[in-house]
Amino acid sequence: MADDDSGFSLRTVAAAVYLPTLLFGIGEGALIPLIPAAASSLGATIAIAGAIAAMLKIGELVGDIPSGILVSRIGERTAMIAAVALALVSAVAIMLAPTPFVLGIGVFVLGLATAVFALARHAFMTTYVPIRFRARSLSLLGGVFRGGHFIGPLLSAPIIHLTGGMAGVYWTMVVFCLSAAIVLLVLPDPEKVARAHRVSVRTTTSEVAVPPTGIIATIGANRRVLGTVGVGAAILSALRSARTVIIPLWAVSLGVDEASTALIIGIAGAVDFALFYVSGHIMDTYGRLWGALPPIIGLGAGLALLAFTHDVPSAVVWMCVAAGLLAVANGISSGILMTLGADLAGPRNPAPFLGAWRFVTDAGAATSPLVIAGVTGLASIAVAAGSLSGLAVVGAVVMATSLPRYISRPPRRPSLED
Repeated sequence: MADDDSGFSLRTVAAAVYLPTLLFGIGEGALIPLIPAAASSLGATIAIAGAIAAMLKIGELVGDIPSGILVSRIGERTAMIAAVALALVSAVAIMLAPTPFVLGIGVFVLGLATAVFALARHAFMTTYVPIRFRARSLSLLGGVFRGGHFIGPLLSAPIIHLTGGMAGVYWTMVVFCLSAAIVLLVLPDPEKVARAHRVSVRTTTSEVAVPPTGIIATIGANRRVLGTVGVGAAILSALRSARTVIIPLWAVSLGVDEASTALIIGIAGAVDFALFYVSGHIMDTYGRLWGALPPIIGLGAGLALLAFTHDVPSAVVWMCVAAGLLAVANGISSGILMTLGADLAGPRNPAPFLGAWRFVTDAGAATSPLVIAGVTGLASIAVAAGSLSGLAVVGAVVMATSLPRYISRPPRRPSLED
């Protein structure tokens, strides 16, 4: 992918950009699904195991605060290497945790590492990828993350079967994190390659303030955009996070066995992963609104379908249909949050704003599981799904009214030759 104006081609740095992300994602993806089981093996109740699993998102949320400053000061590649080292520390803590409390700390640290790693790569793509290819490149980045989280669990299952325990999974994460670090150290620094081509990225916005260095000052300086587009993005993030929680809970409430639940979620995950490039093409061709609004509507429709079919005779069939609809909606949203953040950030020093942006969107992702748990406890899981579908309506209105004010249409329609 090249920009005719700059002469820069993403192909020259693709391995250094995407390969570490894939390796990190596989290692993380191998471990994350087993965190509740690890907690249970240490004597944690189901509620405590769920809280420990939630520490990952909380860690990401907290990590968003300093990561923007860190990346802007030490650079993307150095920050990613530091994040990998932190992930290795967390893997050791999780592996050797004697109590659920220590396990929760290890998971929290993994969330911190994930936040730094993700923001560092996001900042590079924001600064150096030409705007007319930005959405496709970021959708690909999102797809690579999803691919890692799709491959990781597939590796975990046979490893557990062959070794008879989870120790092999911990070592799998260590191996893949070390591999990511080696790639980062051996391959050319994409920042230096991009600078050698003298890439200059234009911005599509004119109303976003140049970000200060502090997270609070950055949020204050950009309160208008974060309070409008940011709120819509946070709602989208909440809906995307909700689907990963509500489908397994829905299966339990309907009495679906574990194997069938895994099959349903696995098929939905494959559909989700298959659509990541479609999202980028839509955004680069028709505009960012078309990459944001249909997913919100689709996620809301899927949640509404669940809400109205829980007690019907064919509830399991409707759950499968809803899972498919949610997967399609989530798939076509791949990269949208990163793309919007990149569009709204200043190209010269995007990291501080991206830290604030990711803090707002991750807050939405961290909140929705708590909403589901709270509403389900007070009323029912059907009411929880219906409440989130109502939130989707709010998100659609916010996006439709605020996004066009800040982000213009793509410079031109990309051709296949690009």
